Amino acid sequence: MLKDLESNFLLLEKRILMLKKDYQNLREEHAALSKDYEEMKEKYEAERRKSQELAEEQKNIKLQSAISGNPEHNRLMKNHINRLIKEVDYCIAQLQNSGL
Repeated sequence: MLKDLESNFLLLEKRILMLKKDYQNLREEHAALSKDYEEMKEKYEAERRKSQELAEEQKNIKLQSAISGNPEHNRLMKNHINRLIKEVDYCIAQLQNSGL
């Protein structure tokens, strides 16, 4: 009976050591994955900013093309002018409401 208890104890000890080793490996893997995640997150943010900058640049190029008389972008130019007029009208209305 004592031998059975001793062998069970040794088996349990062996399993505990294996679990401890597996736990340490999982912690290391988690740390590596967390580092990869942060790197990917930074790359994603950089690409997103770059995409926004390119979209803004493309918009400006179309606007410049419309200003230069390109008939393909006339509608864009009209929309831009209308938006600016609305913005100016809004500012004038705010000035009138404030009593200036």
